[in-house]
Amino acid sequence: MIKNSRFAESMECKRVNSESRSMNTTENPSFPVARLRLRMSSHDAHYAGALVDGARMLGLFGDVATELLIRLDGDEGLFRAYDSVEFLAPVFAGDYIEVVGKILSVGKTSRKMSFEAWKVIRPLSQAEGGRAVSSAEILTQPILVCRASGTCVTPLELQRKSDSQSSSN
Repeated sequence: MIKNSRFAESMECKRVNSESRSMNTTENPSFPVARLRLRMSSHDAHYAGALVDGARMLGLFGDVATELLIRLDGDEGLFRAYDSVEFLAPVFAGDYIEVVGKILSVGKTSRKMSFEAWKVIRPLSQAEGGRAVSSAEILTQPILVCRASGTCVTPLELQRKSDSQSSSN
């Protein structure tokens, strides 16, 4: 097991098999799924020890929600509210985060969504076996760092759906 000297003892970082990482879309396979992967930079670090603010994950969820609405409705829509947010493990500058979002259900104007953020690559210090400050490792078991669910809205007059999608609502 990899030890994260910054927070390993203070937080139980659950590692999950990668097959459970792909969000199940059996509720309605016609609803889109969106993914985003990016590196947290030193500009994202907000706290001591290069810790990234949890609000950064919510911003990424908002970006994924926007893509989902564009794919479904042809419009960016609006994020109405989060139903739940769980911060499960710390994120640091240098970590690569993969965000996955899916649409769970669709109403007349509302779209219920769920999101997960996974740490897939992390910096590796020399004390942990890295050869230089630029060393990093791909996590064989990514770490679920945040999950949330929420509702987005696309006003009817802005929805550009095909007739087959419109008749299913």
